[in-house]
Amino acid sequence: MAPQVKYTKLFIDNKWVDAKSGKTFPTINPHDGSVNAKVAEGDKADIDAAVSAAKKAFHRNSPWRLMNASERAKLINKFVDLIERDFDYLSELETLDNGTLCRTRQMFISMAISSARYIASLADKVEGATTSADGEVFSYTLKQPVGVCGLILPWNGPIFIFLAKVVTALAAGCTVVVKPAEQTPLTALVLAALSLEASFPPGVLNVVNGFGPTAGAALASHPDVAKISFTGSVEVGKLIQQASGASNLKRVTLELGGKSPLIIMDDANLDIAVPYAAHGIFANQGQVCVAASRLYVHAKIYDKFVEKAVEMAKTLKIGNPMDPESHHGPQVDEDMFKKVLGYIEKGKKEGARLLTGGKRVGNTGYYIEPTVFADVTDNMTIAKEEIFGPVQSILKFDSVDDVLERANNTTYGLAAGIFTTSLDTALQFSKHLEAGVVWVNTYLHMSPQAPFGGFKQSGLGREMGPKALEAYLEEKSVYINLPKKFGN
Repeated sequence: MAPQVKYTKLFIDNKWVDAKSGKTFPTINPHDGSVNAKVAEGDKADIDAAVSAAKKAFHRNSPWRLMNASERAKLINKFVDLIERDFDYLSELETLDNGTLCRTRQMFISMAISSARYIASLADKVEGATTSADGEVFSYTLKQPVGVCGLILPWNGPIFIFLAKVVTALAAGCTVVVKPAEQTPLTALVLAALSLEASFPPGVLNVVNGFGPTAGAALASHPDVAKISFTGSVEVGKLIQQASGASNLKRVTLELGGKSPLIIMDDANLDIAVPYAAHGIFANQGQVCVAASRLYVHAKIYDKFVEKAVEMAKTLKIGNPMDPESHHGPQVDEDMFKKVLGYIEKGKKEGARLLTGGKRVGNTGYYIEPTVFADVTDNMTIAKEEIFGPVQSILKFDSVDDVLERANNTTYGLAAGIFTTSLDTALQFSKHLEAGVVWVNTYLHMSPQAPFGGFKQSGLGREMGPKALEAYLEEKSVYINLPKKFGN
């Protein structure tokens, strides 16, 4: 039975309101293409109202700004307690909204809760320092919240990224306006309701549903927004950076796309490497920014690896993401469904060898078979562009120098991985791979204690880790004049 959709309006200044235009838009169930609900469609006027509420909540004499940092941490933890209480409902709603598998969504939300707890623990650990300034002065630094933050979310991990961004901004003392992805607004609205139940002051957390060209663009260009944090495509990230710079030189954090290489050396244990490689590309139907979408396998073991990879892909049970027995669910919507099938056709036309999958499953919903291509070369479209779907492209290499050059020959740099039993090889690759995350003999492992972000066009800045709050803080130097003489 599908979970009940409880909230469909905008959440501004701790109130549920309709869009000023009166417009709504549907959210679609990827399993069967049915309409989950119609939600309010915010645009510039609603963004203006939300930013105004957040700005008021950030005033120096507001309850939020006067709250001790340790009290902020307690409030955030109370919020997270409520998320834990409603774990099952949120989990099912996530699947209804974006098709995430039962087992995957539970892992994502558990990770989100752990990350939120960790970030909340940093709220009262923001420290300045005394400085050895020249002259007869006492000098120190202060770190203070940057102000109103616009947080623009993707559709592939709505709860996880909502908490990663929102909790970090709130722990730093900022106020926020959240723009969920238009495909997946439902869980963001439930989280807004939980913030109200947790007794967040009015205006601290606001959620405006809407589309990128309207609500998102208005948020990115708003002169009263001090910072934008965006997770999504490179193309949209560039537009957001331009809009942010044109208005008021906002601070910007961007977590963008990837075309992550996973390298399988000839000494790798294939019983370990093959399942990890499959998980790296088929997890969440390939809709993961760090998906292992370029799989480089040493020539000595190439044929054996390909054989095992095909066998692994064929074992994945395709079915309703609400079913805990399903291994593989639908793409998020019709646009992504058609885009992925288009890439599969390009792979075939350009000479890659399709070994399994590649077709639609059923007549309803947005299901695509787990797909494996062999004999892929670096110049093929499926080896260069981010597909964001269940397409495993297997390339061959002969030497360490060759594969390292090829792995780095991309505009992306979000993640990379290597399977090897050689410590020297692992250390050399970890040093030279141009990526923000490198996995050795594992893949997709994440921890709230470690920073996350990309090189090159995969983004700007880092999220998570012990310095996560730094992106939401301004640092100032203070000089206090001292008399040249003390006493008589």
